[in-house]
Amino acid sequence: MKLLKNHKLLVLVFLVSIVVLWQIVAIAMHSLLIPSPKDVVSAFVELFQDGYKGSSLGEHIYASLRRLFLAFLSVALFAIPLGLFSAFNKFVRALFEPLVEFLKPLPPLGYYSILILWFGIDELSKVLLLFFAGFAPLFIASYSAAHKIPQDFIHSAKNSGANAWQTFWRVIIPHSLPDIFTGIRISIGASYSALVAAEMVASQSGIGWIVLDSSKFMFIDIMFAGVIIIGLTGVCMDRIIVFIKSHFIHWEGKS
Repeated sequence: MKLLKNHKLLVLVFLVSIVVLWQIVAIAMHSLLIPSPKDVVSAFVELFQDGYKGSSLGEHIYASLRRLFLAFLSVALFAIPLGLFSAFNKFVRALFEPLVEFLKPLPPLGYYSILILWFGIDELSKVLLLFFAGFAPLFIASYSAAHKIPQDFIHSAKNSGANAWQTFWRVIIPHSLPDIFTGIRISIGASYSALVAAEMVASQSGIGWIVLDSSKFMFIDIMFAGVIIIGLTGVCMDRIIVFIKSHFIHWEGKS
């Protein structure tokens, strides 16, 4: 408990130091390109009260999270089963491993122009971009989780009379879930980064679009506020996943 309190105190001291340093730099530079913390807080209040370009801040955040949710739901439905089955089926692994190895190092924006060319600038191209960005991390995590399950566990289940489906749900899934949740964190992070970039390229709504559009009119305080909102939203999503994992995957690390 004492260590936890000290950790929180260190985080608080670090954040306060960042704000103080930011204020000092803003005063010293006398530049419109570096708004003070007070200016950014005012921009926050303005965004919360008046929204941006005819839409409330909540609508912009909803637009971004809706794209992310649709893409991640598709990723989870495909990447997790395929990753798990690839650990036990050479045919499935041979089909999808080359695709994953190709997508893994490829920057999402490197092929976004192709998706726009094929599917236009509407929602479908954005969701597909997020799908491809998040597929490889979750596939690899699912494959690795199932691959490292001791074969003795599987043999014991079969010797006890469990069929393939029961073995899958009672042995493979419980042992794989901790690593799958780690893959979910990485996958959502990759998709979220791609989402912000996609909204900056072709969109009229979303948090990324607020940052891009405000930069065109030199609303620097709104730009800073938008970047902070992007970061805070990402942190909140990650903390939610960590909370779910810690409370529902209670057997992690136990024999």
